[in-house]
Amino acid sequence: MWERKTGQLLDGVISIDPVGLSYILRSTGPVSVTGPELAAVKGSGLPTELTGDNVVSTLLSDAYAKIQQPKLQDAYFSGVAQEVFAALSSGKGEAKGLITGITRGTEEGRVLVWSANSDEQSVLGKYTLSGSVSGVSVSPAEFGIYLNDGTGAKMDYYVKRTVQLVKDCPVDGYEQTTVRVTSTNTAPANAATSLPSYVTGAGAFGVPPGTVQTNIVAYGPVQANIESAALEGQKIAFAPYLHSNRPVGVVSQQLAPGETKTLEFTFGKIVQHTEPNVVVTPTVQSVKDVVLPNVNASCDQG
Repeated sequence: MWERKTGQLLDGVISIDPVGLSYILRSTGPVSVTGPELAAVKGSGLPTELTGDNVVSTLLSDAYAKIQQPKLQDAYFSGVAQEVFAALSSGKGEAKGLITGITRGTEEGRVLVWSANSDEQSVLGKYTLSGSVSGVSVSPAEFGIYLNDGTGAKMDYYVKRTVQLVKDCPVDGYEQTTVRVTSTNTAPANAATSLPSYVTGAGAFGVPPGTVQTNIVAYGPVQANIESAALEGQKIAFAPYLHSNRPVGVVSQQLAPGETKTLEFTFGKIVQHTEPNVVVTPTVQSVKDVVLPNVNASCDQG
């Protein structure tokens, strides 16, 4: 993440996640991470060069496993950001490849921009890189699945997910859609002891070591209702909210190592008749592997 400041006031932020950064590094080539800011972690065993192939695992997993002091982690991440920015500023990398990488990252929600300048922000709000959940950049029939770590650690790296929209049978002339989220904790069975306590959280927040807790936040289209939530086909309680006239449901879910669960949110009274789409918090997985094609439920016309 790079911040733009005027004097001491923060007036803009550009956020690029490690996968988006990997797209950029495929154009620039390897970037050395040997600056003075990184001297304190020189013996950690982390790579001295970041590439499009190793940057994701390095920044999202290995750095936390091998550097367990938060201040040193911050120093490492700051040093990496400076090295990458210096490479870009020096003109390293082929322009077409850089544009392609940044464009791909933006389309996948991995590149976001915010400005404290209201005129600038009003322009940014028209585009997906603003990250807005409402407004002109949001499709009328848009659903959203947003993932918030509840483990208090770094276990989310091990979770693999798929998200799919199931277009259910209309009810009283309104569209109805179920958002299906399937999650698997791929951490090793002995994660509680084989992974560092900083990664597992060591049970500090009430989550057993090796288990992942995720707050799954589901958004429906404007003016719709959220009808229910179900886990493995059984209805469960959920926390309902309304945000910018969009219905929201939240469920906190735990996954032990090797465990898979399927959570479904059903939305009704949908007034939009256009083809729905879903936006998902980007993860280490390729978007095409996470967001599955929409399917239609089998409706009994009798």
